Amino acid sequence: MALPININQLIHGSTVEWERIEFKEGWNPEIILHTICAFANDMNNWGGGYLIIGIAEDNGRAILPPPKGLDIKDLDKIQLELHQLCHKLTPSYFPVVEPYEIQAKHILVVWVPGGDNRPYKAPKNLRKGAEKLYYVRRMSSTVRANEQEEQQLIQLTAKIPFDDRINHHAAISDLSLGLIRIFLQEVKSDLFNTALSMPFEDLVRAMQIARGANEYLLPINVGLLFFSETPEKFFPYSWIEVNIYHDDVGDNFTEKVFKGAVYLQLKEALSYIKSSVIQEHVKKVENQAETIRFYNYPYSAIQEALANAVYHKNYDLREPIEVNIRLDRIEILSHAGPMPPLSKDDFTKERIIARKYLNRRIGDFLRELHLTEGKGTGIPKIRRAMKNNGSKDPIFETDDDRSYFLTTLFRRFY
Repeated sequence: MALPININQLIHGSTVEWERIEFKEGWNPEIILHTICAFANDMNNWGGGYLIIGIAEDNGRAILPPPKGLDIKDLDKIQLELHQLCHKLTPSYFPVVEPYEIQAKHILVVWVPGGDNRPYKAPKNLRKGAEKLYYVRRMSSTVRANEQEEQQLIQLTAKIPFDDRINHHAAISDLSLGLIRIFLQEVKSDLFNTALSMPFEDLVRAMQIARGANEYLLPINVGLLFFSETPEKFFPYSWIEVNIYHDDVGDNFTEKVFKGAVYLQLKEALSYIKSSVIQEHVKKVENQAETIRFYNYPYSAIQEALANAVYHKNYDLREPIEVNIRLDRIEILSHAGPMPPLSKDDFTKERIIARKYLNRRIGDFLRELHLTEGKGTGIPKIRRAMKNNGSKDPIFETDDDRSYFLTTLFRRFY
């Protein structure tokens, strides 16, 4: 069964960060088991990762073309052995494994979402009675967890991110096949071609947007946010409000509310802002043939700021995302604020390193749609776009309690 991701883009690191991809030229069961354990532990809520067997790597990047590939006769044998290996994890964990053909070569893609029952341990080696240890991802490497990391993993026990939790107030009938197919077509997933012919229960399982026993299969929150016609039914105020103010006081304004699947909200809100707010200006310079062209606001900065708000919003809170377009600035407000250990002082720095994420699955879907980039790139991208446009530096704010995050983009006038 195909995976809900574009494999070519995955291999080239276009939609998933390199730290979450590991290439293996051949079958090395011990190392592969350790990596599965590390991805399943998902210590930073990055969303797990992908093991690609049959492609060599150089400094974490795939060596292409061509991939070395696997012998087609070994594919079933490796999958069977991999299933047996995963019984050695404590508790047991089973990734999603799918064979693909790339450039006339056979490979195996192992999708390892963050586990529900973390932390996981794997045997140090494959000898009988081997000690079991915690493994984590440290940058782009799988390593044995140190003492501090072990404590962090234990603290994560039963703490599944909100967007990856089962929703017991919904049914899989609340998921829209039409929205799922729109998504799969847009990301160019091979799963699009079989989505109509396979049982709906199998489709939502393949996309990891529903979990549970056959008699009690329920959607998870990210599935409802992305593939329900009315996510606000389950998450009140899960919409985007865009307010365009026409005076300094705030009495005269135009309000527009965008509801529905969150990624469609984002696209529609951005399209509205682009057509209603963004203006290009042409400035003639004396004694100079070339004119200076700039925008009142660079669109790429708005796109990144609003996508970040959708990505990092706490959908358990009854607060919408607000976009307030005033005469001299745009304010984008979302709740809650950044995850610890980030504080309000960190956002005055040029470089911000985020280690933990509130929503591990929302980010994956947004990256597949090319609506946001990799982790930690949003704020630098906004700053760069504003600078290239000749605009004032943006301001990023939160409070001591991290209860909100406010991005302010200043208008460039003549």
